[in-house]
Amino acid sequence: MEALLVVFLALCVVSVVAAAENVTVGQLSSYHGGAVTYNAKSYGAKGDGHTDDTKGTLKAATDLKRFGNDWIEFGWVKGLTVAGQNGIIDGQGSASWPFNKCPIRKDCKVLPTSVLFVNNQNTVVRDITSVNSKFFHFALLTNNNIKMLNLRINAPGNSPNTDGIHIERSTGVVIADTRIGTGDDCISIGQGNDNIDIQRVHCGPGHGMSVGSLGRYVGEGDVTRIHVKDMTFEGTMNGVRIKTWENSPTKSVAAHMVFENMVMKDVQNPIIIDQKYCPYYNCEHKYVSGVTLQDITFRNIKGTASLPVAVLLRCGVPCQGVVLQEIDLKYKGQGGTSSKCENAKAKYVGFQYPKPCA
Repeated sequence: MEALLVVFLALCVVSVVAAAENVTVGQLSSYHGGAVTYNAKSYGAKGDGHTDDTKGTLKAATDLKRFGNDWIEFGWVKGLTVAGQNGIIDGQGSASWPFNKCPIRKDCKVLPTSVLFVNNQNTVVRDITSVNSKFFHFALLTNNNIKMLNLRINAPGNSPNTDGIHIERSTGVVIADTRIGTGDDCISIGQGNDNIDIQRVHCGPGHGMSVGSLGRYVGEGDVTRIHVKDMTFEGTMNGVRIKTWENSPTKSVAAHMVFENMVMKDVQNPIIIDQKYCPYYNCEHKYVSGVTLQDITFRNIKGTASLPVAVLLRCGVPCQGVVLQEIDLKYKGQGGTSSKCENAKAKYVGFQYPKPCA
């Protein structure tokens, strides 16, 4: 019988315990015949007679020397449920953000992710608040069937690389009923993912919802079957974005993606495909991306753009099977919005504003 592991986070004042050591699921236990519930009180958390135990905060240490790649890790578990019970995971990232050089240097040292899920099957994560992560808030690596439900993720808009949820080499991922405001992508879908379903997510501030960046490293896997719907973007840099590097060392495919029923509120770039992605200052743009984009639909996307170019399709190898259907994006400033396209073979269906590329 596979184990069912249920972890309740942030009951009582667990910050005293959590600041001392990194937390891994291996510290709790590995093998059980039935359902098992772990309560923070059983691992040293104690009420002080004054603090509301139902709203505890799990705080990370501020000394970076005490971390590896992540702070809290859940790995190699079947049937895992992590429930927040109104608790907060606080990465205390503000002390670490000045040491993050990744936005300007390729060879940077990556800061620790707040919560990593790695090699799990049939997982549910719900009712958790994550604030001020040092790097990513949540990272999903090589998971099969994981649901992320009713999460609250917050960090300042200028906090570097604080992606809300990053997904890589995973299948059967559901993210729903979640609110994310952060300094980087609200959700980032990296390489090697299949069957990702995202719905009813509010994003802002942040860099929007990204597929990518893709095509940077050797051996990257394809990205397929992405369905994103019913999202609201408010004051973000981007809305829905697909970004790939030029001169990819390995060829790959990103295909079968649908982005529908989106509301944009004062978003700089509501719809963007960028196959010349480079976040650094010196970018030569000499090469074509090795990532082929196929079968991508943007449907029923409405709202306001804070820059005049509301639709940017910047493809390397010509994008194949791009469809824009029922698009209505108005410029918040003077004048109207426009579209800009490069190597994009797009099909337009229904109402289109801005006007399609010539």
